[in-house]
Amino acid sequence: MNDKNGLAITLFGEILMADQLARSRLSKVLPKGMELSHFSVLNHLDRAQDERSPAQLAKTFHVTRGAMTNTLGKLEMAGYVHIRPDWDDARRKMVAISPAGRNARDAALQGIAPMISDIVEKLGEERVRSALPILRELRLQLDESA
Repeated sequence: MNDKNGLAITLFGEILMADQLARSRLSKVLPKGMELSHFSVLNHLDRAQDERSPAQLAKTFHVTRGAMTNTLGKLEMAGYVHIRPDWDDARRKMVAISPAGRNARDAALQGIAPMISDIVEKLGEERVRSALPILRELRLQLDESA
């Protein structure tokens, strides 16, 4: 294995391990019954401030429509999202965050914020800022190849 391959393998190994550890720690501080996928969808809908179709959400999160339908079903049962027929195309549905969903997202953020802030403080704000462009470009490169 050449140095270039070794560097790439080491980079992805670190990213995958950081992802696994972050998911594990985040799952522990989310409100009872909320999964990371639920929080991610609620956070996306809140930030988008507009309805999305299940297909759009599935594409955004790089999951199957079936997986997104399952997540949305759980969120709807919890009262966190409203799902309605698309008035222009009855075969499609549209999803919006509900006030209860916004409250649940905010509660999740309150649980997550201290952990994330602690990590940023330990790493140093300047180092985190300098890492963001590289991580963003990596994400965009991976998104292009999907």
